[in-house]
Amino acid sequence: MKQAMMLLPAENRDRIYSPEVIAQIRRLARLADCCDLVGNLEALRPALAETDVILSGWGMMKLDREFLDAAPRLAAVLYGAGSVRFFLTDEYWRRKILLTSAWAANAIPVIEYTIAAIVFGLKKALQAAELTRLQRTFAAPPDIRGLYRAKIGVIGAGMVGSGVLEKLKGYEVETFCYDPFLAPARATQLGTTLMDLDEVFRTCDCVTLHAANIASTQGMITGDHFRSMKDGAVFINTARGAIVREAEMIEVLKEGRILAFIDVTDPEPPEPDSPLYTLPNVFLTPHLAGSGGQEVYRQGEYALEELRRFVNSEPPRYPVTQEMMHWMA
Repeated sequence: MKQAMMLLPAENRDRIYSPEVIAQIRRLARLADCCDLVGNLEALRPALAETDVILSGWGMMKLDREFLDAAPRLAAVLYGAGSVRFFLTDEYWRRKILLTSAWAANAIPVIEYTIAAIVFGLKKALQAAELTRLQRTFAAPPDIRGLYRAKIGVIGAGMVGSGVLEKLKGYEVETFCYDPFLAPARATQLGTTLMDLDEVFRTCDCVTLHAANIASTQGMITGDHFRSMKDGAVFINTARGAIVREAEMIEVLKEGRILAFIDVTDPEPPEPDSPLYTLPNVFLTPHLAGSGGQEVYRQGEYALEELRRFVNSEPPRYPVTQEMMHWMA
């Protein structure tokens, strides 16, 4: 039986790994719960020396040379959350240790949030609710676009963006995608048309952002993009605030021509005097599109499935490779 280690802060263990999942882990491997030792490499050394696989999540220790030297048997790290960038090192990749992530699990609620935002945005549902509250009568906003035959632009076709495109196949809409890494054949599978970034903003009734927050994308969305949008168009950001030049976006939003669903900002949260809090055409949420509440347990279930595959010498469902780092958030 493989020797497994649970290594993440205890509060995050309890958020990600339900008691039922932990019980199933114990049936698959001998489990050392080292959550109280996170950050203390010296105390971890005896257990690390015997560890074949680590199950982790938010708060994982950096996998540098010293850590990896203390874990000579380590063959897999199964990460029960999304982004793995903060704990990886070049040394980890050199040792060719399997890495999996629950990024696909975290993508599901983001996809669901995005579809809801597209529908509510194009129906001007939030503005209608506010008018109803203020005027105490049913007074719909003017120029409601609606979803029928709408043009939806998706920026980034990773796990979330491609999931949004797949869901939109069930609606009577036309989709367009900007992603320099998306092959034309894959775009055809997703039922979308490749389009350059500027044209996405000029053409589409709704633009939803799902690009990774990497050096090449930071500040990629500018004020000129927002100024080029149609009157009444909708912008959705569930990716990262740094991808957008926020001050430039705010200046355009102040005009009131376009609507925005903003779930991520830069900085996060916005400064107390940020207009994002008060602009009537902005629906601001506190980075909640991703997994929250009971949804987080799905991430632990994905890690459990990867453990089951690992102990049975089956290929992982969601491996992470060094080559994937150019687009993963």
